[in-house]
Amino acid sequence: MQVLIRSSILAFIFLSSFSSLSLASDIHTLPQPTMIIPAPPQLAAKSYILIDYLSDYVIAEQEIDQRVEPASLTKMMTIYVVDHAMKKGKLKLTDSVHISEKAWRTQGTRMFVEVNTTVPVTDLLDGIIISSGNDASVAIAEHIAGSEAAFAELMNFYAKNLGMINTHFVNATGMPDTNHYTTARDMAILAKALIREFPESYKRYSQKEFMYKNIKQENRNRLLWRNELVDGIKTGHTDSAGYCLVASGKKENMRLIAVIMGTKNDAIRTDETNKLLTYGFRFYETRKLYPAQTALKTARIWMGNQNEVNLGLTNDLYVTIGQGQYDNLKAAINVEKIIKAPATEGTALGTIAVQLNNKTIAERPIVALNEIQAGGFLSRVYDTLALNIHTLLDKVIPSQ
Repeated sequence: MQVLIRSSILAFIFLSSFSSLSLASDIHTLPQPTMIIPAPPQLAAKSYILIDYLSDYVIAEQEIDQRVEPASLTKMMTIYVVDHAMKKGKLKLTDSVHISEKAWRTQGTRMFVEVNTTVPVTDLLDGIIISSGNDASVAIAEHIAGSEAAFAELMNFYAKNLGMINTHFVNATGMPDTNHYTTARDMAILAKALIREFPESYKRYSQKEFMYKNIKQENRNRLLWRNELVDGIKTGHTDSAGYCLVASGKKENMRLIAVIMGTKNDAIRTDETNKLLTYGFRFYETRKLYPAQTALKTARIWMGNQNEVNLGLTNDLYVTIGQGQYDNLKAAINVEKIIKAPATEGTALGTIAVQLNNKTIAERPIVALNEIQAGGFLSRVYDTLALNIHTLLDKVIPSQ
């Protein structure tokens, strides 16, 4: 009888130890790089960034956190605030907007709205996005917030929510002001938000021209004509800011965002932005490695009404890598050694790390995909005893 009890305990300890192992050995390796990845181009600009939309991987950069004037790139946030107002039902495309004298007199690029008239929101959006109308920007700001200053407070609220920590707005147009600034990184964050949150509104950025009052107005983003992959986003220029451009393009499943700040003229900003995008699409690729809300591993959980918990990702995991390097990726999942119930859905219980040539290029939390409640009294007592034995055994014979 003693032999039978001893055998049962040893068998139980063995099974418990096996269930608690992490997935450190769950590694997939995939032929050698066939393409040389040259260094990114050096650009004639104050600052710039090239980033992948899905993975957030920065392909090229220079002074991306240096504060600079956004000029009319400001209008990207103006439109973002308008989009939110429409999402909340506070504004419709068919609403009529009164054109104040202040809006009408606003200096700089214009849509040519007339004072004391009304203009539909949809026309003002085209005027802001395509012809970069300062008059249209002030008019929509006053319509939404009562004044341009109040509208700027909304702009800063959304900037903070997006994590644009080095950005501050004082107007809706981008007219120069010492307290009106941003960075290349922050503009990339805003571009991502526009594309992700308001895809229907984003389609306006690809329009090459529009008609207002029988006046044809062309988009100042010359890449819309020059690069067939480009579908946005916005140009900017003042004497102090120089010529700026935020551009985005898509090739198959890969979307890139390029931000160029402070070039000398329109031709240079177009050329330099095109260099960045061409470099990114030619030498890099973006892959979806693991989908969200899909069990990548099951782990032993103690003291629960179930013995196992499914683990996975909250969001899809994408990586951006050099062309031909996919087969060199390695991925490993590491789970907490001891997991105890209760565990709510979304609780981080480990990590997944993706490596390329022994360098970690992506790391994400692995979370519980299902809720595990505390088990009954007897099962908790049983698991407590088993866990104590398991812990003791692990100290005597450490796991490899």
